[in-house]
Amino acid sequence: MDYGHALEFGAFITPAAANPDVPVLLSQAAEASGLDLVTFQDHPYQPAFLDTWTLMSFVAARTDRIRIAPNVLNVPLRPPAVVARSAASLDLLSGGRFDLALGAGGFWDAIEAMGGGRLTPGQAVTALEEAIDVIRALWDTSERRGAFTDGEFHRVHGAKRGPSPAHRIPIWIGAYKPRMLALTGRKGDGWLPSLGYMKPGDLARGNAAIDAAAESADRDPREIRRLLNVGQLAADPAEFAERLAQLALEDGIGTFILAGDDPRLLQTFGQEVAPAVRELVARERTARGTVQGEVRSAAVLAARREGIAYDDVPEGLTAIEPGDFGYGDVRSTYMRGGSPGIVLQPDSPAQVAEAIAFARRHPGLPLAVRSGGHGISGRSTNDGGLVIDLRRLDAIEVLDEERRLVRIGPGARWMQVAAALGEHGWALTSGDYGGVGVGGLATAGGIGFLAREHGLTIDHLRAVEVVLADGSIVRADADTHPDLFWAVRGAGGNVGIVTAFEFEVDEVGDIGWAQLAFQVDDLAEFLEGYGSIVEGSPRDLTAFLLAGGPRPGQPQVVQLYGVVDSDDPDTIIARLQPFAELAPLVQQSVQVASYAQVMANADLGPQHGVGEPHSRSGLIDHITPEFAQTAARMLASGAVPFFQLRAVGGAVADVAEHATAYAHRSANFSVVALGSDAQRLDVQWRALAEHTAGMYLSFDSSERPERIAEAFPPATLERLRAVKAAYDPTCVFRDNFAIEPAADAA
Repeated sequence: MDYGHALEFGAFITPAAANPDVPVLLSQAAEASGLDLVTFQDHPYQPAFLDTWTLMSFVAARTDRIRIAPNVLNVPLRPPAVVARSAASLDLLSGGRFDLALGAGGFWDAIEAMGGGRLTPGQAVTALEEAIDVIRALWDTSERRGAFTDGEFHRVHGAKRGPSPAHRIPIWIGAYKPRMLALTGRKGDGWLPSLGYMKPGDLARGNAAIDAAAESADRDPREIRRLLNVGQLAADPAEFAERLAQLALEDGIGTFILAGDDPRLLQTFGQEVAPAVRELVARERTARGTVQGEVRSAAVLAARREGIAYDDVPEGLTAIEPGDFGYGDVRSTYMRGGSPGIVLQPDSPAQVAEAIAFARRHPGLPLAVRSGGHGISGRSTNDGGLVIDLRRLDAIEVLDEERRLVRIGPGARWMQVAAALGEHGWALTSGDYGGVGVGGLATAGGIGFLAREHGLTIDHLRAVEVVLADGSIVRADADTHPDLFWAVRGAGGNVGIVTAFEFEVDEVGDIGWAQLAFQVDDLAEFLEGYGSIVEGSPRDLTAFLLAGGPRPGQPQVVQLYGVVDSDDPDTIIARLQPFAELAPLVQQSVQVASYAQVMANADLGPQHGVGEPHSRSGLIDHITPEFAQTAARMLASGAVPFFQLRAVGGAVADVAEHATAYAHRSANFSVVALGSDAQRLDVQWRALAEHTAGMYLSFDSSERPERIAEAFPPATLERLRAVKAAYDPTCVFRDNFAIEPAADAA
């Protein structure tokens, strides 16, 4: 039986403690010989051997490519919850090079001597199955709640999940007897026996037992890789290769692991035997018409959504399906829980074009485009649709040092950008959270800590590379596709996917970074005072305000945080002193720091938002008494636990309103309110909206049709509709504040 698996070759090296450098050197020799895998036996009770976990970690640090695995791990002496953490950690540290092979035990006298419990053969199988469940539960980070299993031998009650491994770590099982073979078929990713322990016909009988168990569990037997520890079957490499080819074609072996500590033998195995086996097997498979390659598991296939042609995803374009490993880490965003039908992760503009073409072939599917996934609007994920995830397009490079011209991919995070620019003494204003992706912010506007002095993020944009709805890749700047370049700066999600931004950045040295908290008795008066101080301050000050609803029996606390673009302590204090006179300070932190340090405030790991965010956004010229009173009443209602004012104005207003699609240049403040109940939030917002003019797209989650006219003045909207008709007339990009194309132009 040939399962069609791609052939792999590995080494089984003795972890001898007498010469601890030898196993490491042999591992390096195995890698140099082109082998795919290096493995080590695990006998914790054997003082003549190095500890396997320690050795594997050391080998991972001393190699670059080769994968590493135990052969096999002694589960009775390795608590599975700890194994899960250790395996995930080593996989992350090695860049996804760790595989896990497990054994039920044996040598029970030695195990008891080390503190382990003696088990019957049946109990050992049960304990191993429970261990597999525990390990996989802790690797599954798609749920926030702790992991719970209640086995006879292994249990966890609320253990925190994670870390998530770098790749889907396969679990191979060392099995010989019927119950172990059945377990392999039900739950294993691979079968790992040793040929020296097998009798003629054992491989065929073992495969049959595994296949039957797999089918009874609704699994495809091809999901289970067949591995085999072998000795030197023949002195002649050609004869050795013929014997291994026969094992691959007749017994389905996909991975051959050579037991031996001779570097010359490893070299022969990797450079002569392995290529010959691959050639022999490939020739025979072609003649037989054998379907080759790994198969999607039955669980993955069962999780597929109707209406998506999964098998039509272009070759080479990474696709993550609902049942795949890693889906839990890409389904949601920072604030919104999602369940897309497929997530595509292109790594080049050409692949972005392929992803858009796939979307065009599915016109009924929701389409989300994601850069970092932080967006408060929640539009970078969906339910049942397609997500084009740009995280792999994250390059940051300097194009012209004299002009301070840089090229940045949409998947880069602003914390990474700040760090890279900071090495040159530069900065680019970019919101207030380092985990935000470049793409979303740099096409909406970009209201950041340097806005009053240096303008919006889009004001520094000099050119973009855009993949259009028809798949064409164009460069847009002030001279080439100027209308497209105009639209990208404020409504970019409507006209294409930007795959590279070219920014002219600023020289920015150390700055004053302030975080202040006030006890506020009269919130409306405090809001007015904040607005007056900000508008009257020099442009080197940009300060944001954050408030929540009052808590029973506790004073109202309002936070201010922001930047003074100066490294002079006296200047910094002078800018902040007027705020200190508004209300009693209950907490304060003022320090001189780099912009990169200010933006290093994010966890760039997976995002597991839940539910649906409800947020509303507006822009205002001034914080009037009427606005302040209405905002205070809104917060007092309890419907808005998060209320923020961001300072704009200053340099933002220096740009003409018609120069970019972001048109409300006269606004001095951006307003955002979040609530857990959309209806209650809307009731409160209606009163506040009477004082606003315009909105900031990235901060509004509503899907009201009228929000488009609120976001763009009539002349701006008319021009955007013409641009939409020219570049996306069929509305491929329709799920993120979609602008209708002009009917006459279309």
